[in-house]
Amino acid sequence: MKKDLSACATDLTDRGFLQVNIVNIENNFPIQNATITIRNQASPDQILEQVTTNSSGQTGEIELAAPPLEYSLSPGDVRPYAEYQLDISAPGYKPMRIEGTELLANTTAIQPVRLEPENDPQPEENPIIIPDHTLYGTYPPKIAESEIQPVGESGEIVLSRVVVPQTIVVHDGVPTDDSAPNYYIPYRDYIKNVASSEIYATWPQSTITANVLAIMSFTLNRVYTEHYRNRGYDFTITSSTAYDHKWIYGRNIYESISVIVDEIFDNYLSRPEVRQPILTQYCDGRQVQCLNRGWMTQWGSCDLGEQGYSPIEILRNFYGNSIYINTAEEISGIPASWPGYNLNSGASGQKVRQAQEQLDAIATIYSAISRVNPDGIFGPATAKAVREFQSIFGLPQTGVIDFATWYKISHIYVAVSGIGELYG
Repeated sequence: MKKDLSACATDLTDRGFLQVNIVNIENNFPIQNATITIRNQASPDQILEQVTTNSSGQTGEIELAAPPLEYSLSPGDVRPYAEYQLDISAPGYKPMRIEGTELLANTTAIQPVRLEPENDPQPEENPIIIPDHTLYGTYPPKIAESEIQPVGESGEIVLSRVVVPQTIVVHDGVPTDDSAPNYYIPYRDYIKNVASSEIYATWPQSTITANVLAIMSFTLNRVYTEHYRNRGYDFTITSSTAYDHKWIYGRNIYESISVIVDEIFDNYLSRPEVRQPILTQYCDGRQVQCLNRGWMTQWGSCDLGEQGYSPIEILRNFYGNSIYINTAEEISGIPASWPGYNLNSGASGQKVRQAQEQLDAIATIYSAISRVNPDGIFGPATAKAVREFQSIFGLPQTGVIDFATWYKISHIYVAVSGIGELYG
Protein backbone atom coordinates (compact mmCIF):
# COMPACT_ATOMS: atom_id res chain seq x y z
CA MET A 1 0.00 0.00 0.00
CA LYS A 2 1.38 3.39 -1.00
CA LYS A 3 0.78 6.56 0.98
CA ASP A 4 -1.50 9.26 -0.37
CA LEU A 5 0.86 12.12 -1.15
CA SER A 6 -1.73 14.56 -2.48
CA ALA A 7 -1.53 16.74 0.65
CA CYS A 8 2.26 16.94 0.77
CA ALA A 9 3.77 20.17 2.01
CA THR A 10 5.87 21.67 -0.78
CA ASP A 11 7.18 24.64 1.19
CA LEU A 12 10.35 22.94 2.40
CA THR A 13 12.27 26.08 3.34
CA ASP A 14 13.60 24.98 6.75
CA ARG A 15 16.01 22.19 7.64
CA GLY A 16 15.89 19.21 9.95
CA PHE A 17 18.24 16.35 10.72
CA LEU A 18 18.00 12.58 10.35
CA GLN A 19 20.08 9.88 12.00
CA VAL A 20 19.58 6.20 11.11
CA ASN A 21 20.46 3.50 13.67
CA ILE A 22 20.67 -0.08 12.37
CA VAL A 23 20.90 -3.29 14.40
CA ASN A 24 20.55 -7.02 13.84
CA ILE A 25 17.02 -8.05 14.77
CA GLU A 26 18.27 -11.29 16.34
CA ASN A 27 20.77 -9.90 18.87
CA ASN A 28 20.55 -6.08 18.74
CA PHE A 29 24.19 -5.83 17.60
CA PRO A 30 24.99 -2.78 15.45
CA ILE A 31 25.42 -3.32 11.71
CA GLN A 32 28.41 -1.54 10.20
CA ASN A 33 28.67 -0.52 6.52
CA ALA A 34 24.93 -0.67 5.88
CA THR A 35 23.89 1.61 3.01
CA ILE A 36 20.94 3.97 3.35
CA THR A 37 19.51 5.65 0.26
CA ILE A 38 17.28 8.62 1.05
CA ARG A 39 14.56 10.03 -1.19
CA ASN A 40 11.78 12.53 -0.66
CA GLN A 41 8.57 10.52 -0.42
CA ALA A 42 6.94 12.87 -2.93
CA SER A 43 9.77 12.37 -5.48
CA PRO A 44 10.97 8.79 -5.00
CA ASP A 45 12.82 8.70 -8.32
CA GLN A 46 15.39 11.24 -7.13
CA ILE A 47 18.14 10.19 -4.71
CA LEU A 48 18.90 12.94 -2.18
CA GLU A 49 21.57 11.25 -0.08
CA GLN A 50 23.34 7.90 0.19
CA VAL A 51 25.20 7.21 3.42
CA THR A 52 26.70 4.28 5.30
CA THR A 53 26.72 3.31 8.97
CA ASN A 54 29.76 3.41 11.25
CA SER A 55 30.95 0.77 13.73
CA SER A 56 28.03 1.68 16.01
CA GLY A 57 25.49 1.00 13.26
CA GLN A 58 24.73 4.71 12.97
CA THR A 59 24.86 7.39 10.35
CA GLY A 60 25.87 10.92 11.09
CA GLU A 61 23.17 13.58 11.27
CA ILE A 62 21.95 14.13 7.71
CA GLU A 63 20.58 17.60 6.97
CA LEU A 64 17.37 17.50 4.94
CA ALA A 65 14.62 19.92 3.91
CA ALA A 66 11.58 20.41 6.18
CA PRO A 67 8.51 22.69 6.22
CA PRO A 68 8.73 25.97 8.18
CA LEU A 69 8.95 25.59 11.95
CA GLU A 70 5.81 27.63 12.57
CA TYR A 71 3.67 25.00 10.81
CA SER A 72 4.17 22.67 13.80
CA LEU A 73 3.62 25.31 16.49
CA SER A 74 -0.04 26.06 15.76
CA PRO A 75 -2.91 24.04 14.25
CA GLY A 76 -3.28 24.22 10.49
CA ASP A 77 -4.17 22.29 7.37
CA VAL A 78 -0.64 22.03 5.94
CA ARG A 79 1.39 19.05 7.02
CA PRO A 80 4.21 20.42 9.20
CA TYR A 81 6.72 17.67 8.52
CA ALA A 82 8.45 16.30 5.43
CA GLU A 83 8.30 12.59 4.63
CA TYR A 84 11.26 10.59 3.40
CA GLN A 85 11.73 7.14 1.92
CA LEU A 86 14.69 5.08 3.14
CA ASP A 87 16.09 2.03 1.36
CA ILE A 88 18.48 0.08 3.58
CA SER A 89 20.83 -2.73 2.55
CA ALA A 90 23.74 -4.52 4.19
CA PRO A 91 25.76 -7.59 3.18
CA GLY A 92 24.19 -10.71 4.68
CA TYR A 93 20.86 -9.06 5.51
CA LYS A 94 17.48 -8.73 3.84
CA PRO A 95 16.93 -5.27 2.36
CA MET A 96 14.44 -2.95 4.05
CA ARG A 97 12.36 -0.03 2.83
CA ILE A 98 10.75 2.52 5.14
CA GLU A 99 8.19 4.94 3.71
CA GLY A 100 7.12 8.06 5.59
CA THR A 101 9.98 8.85 7.98
CA GLU A 102 8.89 12.21 9.41
CA LEU A 103 11.23 15.19 9.57
CA LEU A 104 10.35 18.37 11.48
CA ALA A 105 12.20 21.66 11.26
CA ASN A 106 15.10 22.25 13.68
CA THR A 107 14.85 18.74 15.17
CA THR A 108 16.77 15.49 14.90
CA ALA A 109 14.70 12.50 13.82
CA ILE A 110 16.11 9.10 14.79
CA GLN A 111 15.04 6.20 12.55
CA PRO A 112 15.64 2.80 14.14
CA VAL A 113 16.06 -0.10 11.72
CA ARG A 114 16.18 -3.79 12.64
CA LEU A 115 17.44 -5.94 9.77
CA GLU A 116 16.85 -9.66 9.41
CA PRO A 117 19.74 -11.91 8.37
CA GLU A 118 19.32 -13.40 4.89
CA ASN A 119 19.04 -16.89 6.37
CA ASP A 120 16.21 -15.90 8.70
CA PRO A 121 13.14 -17.92 7.62
CA GLN A 122 10.71 -15.39 9.08
CA PRO A 123 8.71 -13.42 6.49
CA GLU A 124 9.87 -9.86 5.91
CA GLU A 125 7.74 -7.04 7.37
CA ASN A 126 8.58 -4.94 4.34
CA PRO A 127 8.08 -2.19 3.45
CA ILE A 128 7.37 -0.38 6.68
CA ILE A 129 4.82 2.35 5.94
CA ILE A 130 4.55 5.06 8.60
CA PRO A 131 1.05 6.57 8.61
CA ASP A 132 0.18 10.21 9.25
CA HIS A 133 1.00 11.77 12.59
CA THR A 134 -2.07 11.86 14.85
CA LEU A 135 -2.08 15.68 14.94
CA TYR A 136 -2.30 15.76 11.14
CA GLY A 137 -4.15 12.60 10.10
CA THR A 138 -7.62 11.39 11.05
CA TYR A 139 -7.90 8.89 13.89
CA PRO A 140 -10.78 7.72 16.12
CA PRO A 141 -11.29 9.82 19.27
CA LYS A 142 -10.61 8.29 22.67
CA ILE A 143 -13.52 6.45 24.25
CA ALA A 144 -13.94 8.08 27.66
CA GLU A 145 -13.09 6.03 30.75
CA SER A 146 -12.87 6.73 34.45
CA GLU A 147 -9.43 8.02 35.46
CA ILE A 148 -9.47 5.49 38.32
CA GLN A 149 -9.83 1.94 37.04
CA PRO A 150 -11.07 -1.20 38.82
CA VAL A 151 -8.35 -3.63 39.84
CA GLY A 152 -9.03 -7.35 39.55
CA GLU A 153 -6.93 -10.47 39.63
CA SER A 154 -6.04 -12.03 36.29
CA GLY A 155 -4.37 -15.03 37.85
CA GLU A 156 -0.96 -13.90 36.61
CA ILE A 157 0.65 -10.82 38.16
CA VAL A 158 -1.13 -8.89 40.88
CA LEU A 159 0.74 -5.67 41.60
CA SER A 160 0.69 -4.13 45.07
CA ARG A 161 2.95 -1.27 43.98
CA VAL A 162 3.70 0.66 40.81
CA VAL A 163 6.42 -1.05 38.78
CA VAL A 164 7.95 0.14 35.50
CA PRO A 165 7.78 -3.00 33.32
CA GLN A 166 10.64 -4.25 31.20
CA THR A 167 8.39 -4.66 28.17
CA ILE A 168 5.00 -3.55 26.93
CA VAL A 169 3.01 -6.01 24.83
CA VAL A 170 1.32 -3.86 22.18
CA HIS A 171 -1.65 -5.22 20.25
CA ASP A 172 -1.46 -3.45 16.91
CA GLY A 173 -5.19 -2.93 16.42
CA VAL A 174 -8.44 -2.74 18.35
CA PRO A 175 -8.74 -5.24 21.22
CA THR A 176 -11.16 -7.54 19.39
CA ASP A 177 -9.08 -7.83 16.22
CA ASP A 178 -7.61 -11.31 16.58
CA SER A 179 -5.65 -10.92 13.35
CA ALA A 180 -3.63 -7.96 14.65
CA PRO A 181 -0.08 -8.86 15.75
CA ASN A 182 1.35 -8.36 19.23
CA TYR A 183 4.74 -6.69 19.62
CA TYR A 184 7.01 -6.92 22.66
CA ILE A 185 8.50 -3.43 23.08
CA PRO A 186 10.86 -2.12 25.78
CA TYR A 187 8.91 0.30 27.97
CA ARG A 188 10.99 3.39 27.19
CA ASP A 189 10.97 2.64 23.47
CA TYR A 190 7.18 2.36 23.61
CA ILE A 191 6.81 5.74 25.35
CA LYS A 192 9.19 7.43 22.87
CA ASN A 193 7.26 5.97 19.93
CA VAL A 194 3.86 7.10 21.27
CA ALA A 195 5.07 10.60 22.15
CA SER A 196 6.66 10.95 18.69
CA SER A 197 3.36 9.83 17.15
CA GLU A 198 1.11 12.12 19.19
CA ILE A 199 2.94 15.42 19.78
CA TYR A 200 5.46 17.45 17.80
CA ALA A 201 9.09 17.42 18.91
CA THR A 202 9.32 21.15 18.12
CA TRP A 203 7.05 22.04 21.05
CA PRO A 204 8.43 23.64 24.25
CA GLN A 205 10.35 21.28 26.53
CA SER A 206 7.82 21.76 29.33
CA THR A 207 4.98 20.79 26.98
CA ILE A 208 6.80 17.67 25.82
CA THR A 209 7.50 16.72 29.44
CA ALA A 210 3.85 17.20 30.46
CA ASN A 211 2.64 15.05 27.58
CA VAL A 212 5.23 12.34 28.24
CA LEU A 213 4.11 12.23 31.89
CA ALA A 214 0.48 11.83 30.79
CA ILE A 215 1.41 9.03 28.35
CA MET A 216 3.47 7.21 30.97
CA SER A 217 0.80 7.52 33.66
CA PHE A 218 -1.87 6.16 31.29
CA THR A 219 0.40 3.28 30.29
CA LEU A 220 1.35 2.39 33.85
CA ASN A 221 -2.35 2.42 34.76
CA ARG A 222 -2.90 -0.25 32.11
CA VAL A 223 0.01 -2.21 33.58
CA TYR A 224 -1.02 -1.78 37.22
CA THR A 225 -4.68 -2.67 36.70
CA GLU A 226 -3.93 -5.44 34.14
CA HIS A 227 -6.73 -3.86 32.18
CA TYR A 228 -6.66 -6.16 29.16
CA ARG A 229 -5.47 -9.36 30.82
CA ASN A 230 -8.40 -9.12 33.22
CA ARG A 231 -10.61 -9.18 30.11
CA GLY A 232 -9.02 -12.31 28.70
CA TYR A 233 -6.52 -10.68 26.34
CA ASP A 234 -2.81 -11.50 26.18
CA PHE A 235 -1.45 -7.97 25.78
CA THR A 236 -0.80 -4.83 27.85
CA ILE A 237 -2.18 -2.13 25.59
CA THR A 238 -3.41 -1.48 22.05
CA SER A 239 -2.30 0.87 19.28
CA SER A 240 -5.85 2.14 18.78
CA THR A 241 -6.48 5.80 19.64
CA ALA A 242 -10.06 4.89 20.51
CA TYR A 243 -8.83 2.75 23.40
CA ASP A 244 -5.28 3.76 24.20
CA HIS A 245 -2.47 5.62 22.39
CA LYS A 246 -1.13 5.57 18.86
CA TRP A 247 1.93 3.35 18.68
CA ILE A 248 3.32 2.89 15.15
CA TYR A 249 5.45 -0.08 14.18
CA GLY A 250 8.84 0.97 12.80
CA ARG A 251 8.34 4.73 13.04
CA ASN A 252 11.09 7.25 13.76
CA ILE A 253 11.37 8.99 17.11
CA TYR A 254 12.88 12.39 17.96
CA GLU A 255 15.99 13.22 19.95
CA SER A 256 14.27 15.93 22.03
CA ILE A 257 11.56 13.46 23.09
CA SER A 258 14.04 10.61 23.66
CA VAL A 259 16.18 12.67 26.04
CA ILE A 260 13.18 13.66 28.16
CA VAL A 261 11.86 10.08 28.38
CA ASP A 262 15.27 8.80 29.49
CA GLU A 263 15.37 11.40 32.26
CA ILE A 264 11.89 10.79 33.72
CA PHE A 265 10.78 7.31 32.63
CA ASP A 266 10.14 6.16 36.23
CA ASN A 267 7.60 8.94 36.85
CA TYR A 268 3.80 8.93 36.64
CA LEU A 269 0.86 11.04 37.83
CA SER A 270 -0.97 10.49 41.10
CA ARG A 271 -3.78 11.85 43.21
CA PRO A 272 -3.88 11.80 47.02
CA GLU A 273 -5.08 8.51 48.51
CA VAL A 274 -5.08 6.80 45.10
CA ARG A 275 -2.59 3.96 44.74
CA GLN A 276 -2.77 3.44 40.98
CA PRO A 277 -1.32 5.76 38.33
CA ILE A 278 -3.99 8.09 36.97
CA LEU A 279 -5.51 7.19 33.57
CA THR A 280 -4.66 10.59 32.08
CA GLN A 281 -6.74 10.96 28.92
CA TYR A 282 -6.44 13.73 26.36
CA CYS A 283 -7.47 14.92 22.90
CA ASP A 284 -5.79 17.18 20.37
CA GLY A 285 -8.26 20.05 20.93
CA ARG A 286 -8.58 20.77 17.22
CA GLN A 287 -9.69 17.82 15.08
CA VAL A 288 -11.05 16.04 18.15
CA GLN A 289 -12.63 18.03 20.98
CA CYS A 290 -12.50 16.68 24.52
CA LEU A 291 -16.04 15.77 25.45
CA ASN A 292 -15.08 15.35 29.08
CA ARG A 293 -13.88 18.24 31.19
CA GLY A 294 -10.67 17.43 32.98
CA TRP A 295 -8.83 16.10 29.92
CA MET A 296 -5.70 17.70 28.56
CA THR A 297 -5.73 19.14 25.05
CA GLN A 298 -2.43 18.70 23.23
CA TRP A 299 -2.58 22.00 21.35
CA GLY A 300 -3.62 23.70 24.58
CA SER A 301 -0.58 22.24 26.32
CA CYS A 302 1.60 23.67 23.54
CA ASP A 303 0.11 27.14 24.09
CA LEU A 304 0.75 26.94 27.84
CA GLY A 305 4.33 25.80 27.28
CA GLU A 306 4.94 28.76 25.01
CA GLN A 307 3.59 31.00 27.78
CA GLY A 308 6.24 29.67 30.15
CA TYR A 309 4.16 27.20 32.18
CA SER A 310 6.11 24.38 33.87
CA PRO A 311 5.16 20.72 33.22
CA ILE A 312 3.21 20.38 36.49
CA GLU A 313 1.47 23.73 35.89
CA ILE A 314 0.38 22.53 32.45
CA LEU A 315 -0.91 19.27 33.88
CA ARG A 316 -2.77 20.94 36.75
CA ASN A 317 -4.36 23.39 34.33
CA PHE A 318 -6.17 20.44 32.75
CA TYR A 319 -6.33 17.70 35.40
CA GLY A 320 -6.80 19.85 38.49
CA ASN A 321 -4.58 21.00 41.35
CA SER A 322 -4.59 17.65 43.16
CA ILE A 323 -2.53 15.93 40.46
CA TYR A 324 1.14 15.43 41.34
CA ILE A 325 4.21 13.63 39.98
CA ASN A 326 5.10 10.33 41.65
CA THR A 327 7.96 7.86 41.22
CA ALA A 328 7.64 4.13 40.59
CA GLU A 329 8.86 1.90 43.39
CA GLU A 330 10.61 -0.57 41.09
CA ILE A 331 12.07 -0.76 37.59
CA SER A 332 11.95 -4.26 36.12
CA GLY A 333 14.52 -5.99 33.96
CA ILE A 334 17.66 -4.22 35.16
CA PRO A 335 20.80 -5.85 36.60
CA ALA A 336 21.20 -3.22 39.34
CA SER A 337 19.32 -0.09 40.40
CA TRP A 338 20.72 3.42 40.24
CA PRO A 339 22.53 4.31 43.50
CA GLY A 340 20.51 7.50 43.90
CA TYR A 341 23.42 9.85 43.23
CA ASN A 342 25.68 10.60 40.26
CA LEU A 343 28.86 8.62 39.72
CA ASN A 344 31.76 10.70 38.48
CA SER A 345 35.54 11.04 38.65
CA GLY A 346 36.81 9.99 42.07
CA ALA A 347 33.83 7.78 42.94
CA SER A 348 34.48 4.18 43.93
CA GLY A 349 32.70 1.08 45.14
CA GLN A 350 30.40 -1.68 43.96
CA LYS A 351 28.08 0.57 41.95
CA VAL A 352 31.04 1.91 39.98
CA ARG A 353 32.22 -1.66 39.35
CA GLN A 354 28.75 -2.71 38.15
CA ALA A 355 28.63 0.20 35.70
CA GLN A 356 32.16 -0.57 34.49
CA GLU A 357 31.32 -4.24 33.93
CA GLN A 358 28.27 -3.34 31.85
CA LEU A 359 30.14 -0.65 29.90
CA ASP A 360 32.98 -3.06 29.11
CA ALA A 361 30.52 -5.69 27.88
CA ILE A 362 28.86 -3.08 25.65
CA ALA A 363 32.30 -1.99 24.37
CA THR A 364 32.92 -5.49 23.01
CA ILE A 365 29.96 -4.88 20.66
CA TYR A 366 30.23 -1.11 20.16
CA SER A 367 33.92 -0.74 19.33
CA ALA A 368 33.82 3.07 19.40
CA ILE A 369 33.57 2.76 23.21
CA SER A 370 36.89 2.27 24.99
CA ARG A 371 37.29 -0.91 27.03
CA VAL A 372 37.09 -0.43 30.79
CA ASN A 373 38.86 -2.27 33.60
CA PRO A 374 36.14 -3.04 36.20
CA ASP A 375 38.22 -2.05 39.23
CA GLY A 376 35.51 -0.09 41.05
CA ILE A 377 37.40 3.19 40.68
CA PHE A 378 35.92 5.95 38.49
CA GLY A 379 39.03 7.31 36.82
CA PRO A 380 39.73 9.14 33.53
CA ALA A 381 39.39 5.95 31.45
CA THR A 382 35.91 5.31 32.83
CA ALA A 383 34.87 8.93 32.24
CA LYS A 384 36.12 8.66 28.64
CA ALA A 385 34.13 5.46 28.04
CA VAL A 386 31.03 7.07 29.56
CA ARG A 387 31.35 10.08 27.23
CA GLU A 388 31.73 7.75 24.23
CA PHE A 389 28.68 5.78 25.33
CA GLN A 390 26.67 8.98 25.78
CA SER A 391 27.68 10.20 22.33
CA ILE A 392 26.46 7.01 20.65
CA PHE A 393 23.20 6.79 22.55
CA GLY A 394 22.03 10.38 22.39
CA LEU A 395 22.78 11.59 25.92
CA PRO A 396 24.59 14.77 27.00
CA GLN A 397 28.32 13.99 26.87
CA THR A 398 29.20 14.79 30.47
CA GLY A 399 31.27 11.74 31.40
CA VAL A 400 29.06 11.46 34.49
CA ILE A 401 26.79 8.50 35.16
CA ASP A 402 23.54 10.18 36.14
CA PHE A 403 20.07 8.62 36.32
CA ALA A 404 19.50 8.65 32.56
CA THR A 405 22.97 7.32 31.74
CA TRP A 406 22.83 4.56 34.36
CA TYR A 407 19.58 3.18 33.02
CA LYS A 408 20.60 3.64 29.38
CA ILE A 409 23.72 1.57 30.11
CA SER A 410 21.51 -1.07 31.74
CA HIS A 411 19.08 -0.99 28.81
CA ILE A 412 21.80 -1.50 26.18
CA TYR A 413 23.63 -4.07 28.30
CA VAL A 414 20.49 -6.18 28.63
CA ALA A 415 19.81 -5.82 24.89
CA VAL A 416 23.23 -6.99 23.68
CA SER A 417 24.11 -9.47 26.43
CA GLY A 418 21.08 -11.72 25.94
CA ILE A 419 20.17 -11.69 29.64
CA GLY A 420 16.76 -10.26 28.84
CA GLU A 421 14.41 -10.80 25.93
CA LEU A 422 13.69 -7.20 25.00
CA TYR A 423 11.67 -7.75 21.88
CA GLY A 424 9.93 -11.08 22.42
